[in-house]
Amino acid sequence: MRFDLINPLVIAYVGDAVFEVYVRDYLVVEKGVVKSQALQKEAIRFVSAKAQAGFMKEAMAQMWLSDEEIKWYKWGRNAKNRRSPKNTGAVIHNQSTGFEAMIGMLHLEKREERIQEIFKYYCEFVESQETIQVEI
Repeated sequence: MRFDLINPLVIAYVGDAVFEVYVRDYLVVEKGVVKSQALQKEAIRFVSAKAQAGFMKEAMAQMWLSDEEIKWYKWGRNAKNRRSPKNTGAVIHNQSTGFEAMIGMLHLEKREERIQEIFKYYCEFVESQETIQVEI
């Protein structure tokens, strides 16, 4: 199947679910967060649109991503989304959607090792941020 023919918002939907599992596994297994309230609070910090947008800015500046991954990010970021974001501006929301589309494509192409590498960078980025703020 040619995944590039699927609506990028559908690919981002898959990427969001995959990434959520990575975050939950990390928080429970690696960080030892086992209380549900603390787990929810930490998960929000990791899956926020601001964190994802901030990570993409850093990842591209540090050249952690391949040209193909950046292409997928831009493909998802530029997708026409009729839904208005709840807690962020449209720019941040679109950047987050691009991040999720990139993760979705990697997952659908069965490139889990690469997702793990990116997730490692992502965790380092989020852990280094006291409060996630992204410049537009």
